[in-house]
Amino acid sequence: MKKILLPTDFSENAYNAIRYAVQLFQKEECTFYLLNTYTPVLYDSEYILYSPSNLSLDEIYQKNSQKGLEKVEKKVKKEFSNPNHHFERISAFSLLNEEIKEQVRQKNIDLVVMGTQGATGAEQILFGTHTVHAIKRVKCPLLAIPSGFAYKSPQNILFPTDFDVNYTKHHLEVLLDLASKHQAKVLVLHISFGFELGPKQLKSKELLADYLEGTKHNFNSIEKDTVTSGIYHFQKENDVDMLVMISNKHSFFENLLFRPVINEIGFQLKTPFLVIPSGKYNT
Repeated sequence: MKKILLPTDFSENAYNAIRYAVQLFQKEECTFYLLNTYTPVLYDSEYILYSPSNLSLDEIYQKNSQKGLEKVEKKVKKEFSNPNHHFERISAFSLLNEEIKEQVRQKNIDLVVMGTQGATGAEQILFGTHTVHAIKRVKCPLLAIPSGFAYKSPQNILFPTDFDVNYTKHHLEVLLDLASKHQAKVLVLHISFGFELGPKQLKSKELLADYLEGTKHNFNSIEKDTVTSGIYHFQKENDVDMLVMISNKHSFFENLLFRPVINEIGFQLKTPFLVIPSGKYNT
């Protein structure tokens, strides 16, 4: 049974990610953990003076969190009645990304699915702050769903790579599983900067081809100035339903994801983005 963590702040953006997750795994038995965190730091002086309740502010935040999670669970069960799906609610006094990391470790989570909401008016920003920090810290595959993205069964999965990753079946398992369950094609993309692949890269490419044997796939190579422009160009020319990358420690991934402003092409997240950690999971 898959264990999937669904953080929510009760926004429409967060619920849209939940909606995507339950449809993506509609044919599989899953436990979905609905997570909400709250951190009441400051007490309102007027609340202290005039509140007729004997509850502390912390207790009020906790009750609101628990009620919100109950409401989300009822909503998703009503919209997607599925006997294969089980739900548990987690309300925690904690910082969001610290709690995500802790729940991943405690419950041996297979996948985190969360919505992305970039800063208002800053379209060059690839992700909202919470999503970026979660990707950097959580030792578990994370699927980021763009705000307002309507679910579509992934048929073409784009997998950009520089072939500088020591591929293992462990790291590719989630990609291969999604491709198999949805009969999707994996589009491997190498962005060339005018140099031929070195011996280690060629060996890595052969290893990747071995792992993809039995899965519909093809290898593509385009020459562009940057990784982001290469991905952007490929997505414009091809139907892509999901973007998947391994977060290796090389500059290929980190330059794409973590610099504060993307280049002038305005690269934006328009499809679900699955990020796979390169190290050990759930640690």
